[in-house]
Amino acid sequence: MNLELMLRLMVLLLLGCVFLISGLYRKRTREEKEFITNQEEGSLDLVLRLAAAAPLLLLTILDIFVPEWMAWSKTNLPNWLRIVGISLMLVSVLWLWWVFHTIGSNFSETDLNEGSQALLTIGPYRWIRHPLYAGALLFIFSLSLAFKDWAIFLISLVGLLAFRLLIIPAEEEQLLEAFGEDYECYQSRTGALLPWIR
Repeated sequence: MNLELMLRLMVLLLLGCVFLISGLYRKRTREEKEFITNQEEGSLDLVLRLAAAAPLLLLTILDIFVPEWMAWSKTNLPNWLRIVGISLMLVSVLWLWWVFHTIGSNFSETDLNEGSQALLTIGPYRWIRHPLYAGALLFIFSLSLAFKDWAIFLISLVGLLAFRLLIIPAEEEQLLEAFGEDYECYQSRTGALLPWIR
């Protein structure tokens, strides 16, 4: 088996793991408690989320199944760096499993805060406030290395900026309203996406 095919199969497997982990924990949460769905959140938010995810998913599918269509976005990376990308993808999948396991039934599919949610400060939340976003961004960045794809790398940069400048501040405003001083204290000792960057 050549390296190209092996990398594509590994990406497919790891992507499947991400969808499986996310789907299982979402299903469990829906069964355990009243759940705010994307429909309740509003169609504009749902459209924006899909618009953000669709290009990445499309590029990934093309890279896996018809890589010749993605020749325009390829850059010159050594094979060892591509293998590092796959290794980081595996790390991000394990990280995401840990995050979902820590969240448990505290999970919300939307950025609307539910009355039953608690402030999490255990597991990966001990060090960073948004480990789910950090894991997703690491997965996308690693994907760009594995596929040596500058378009996916660009999406990871845009995603990082969007999360850091738009999504995280909006969510943290809601969390401050919900948890007040407890959240302020939590903010002061943790990073948003990395432990050492507030």
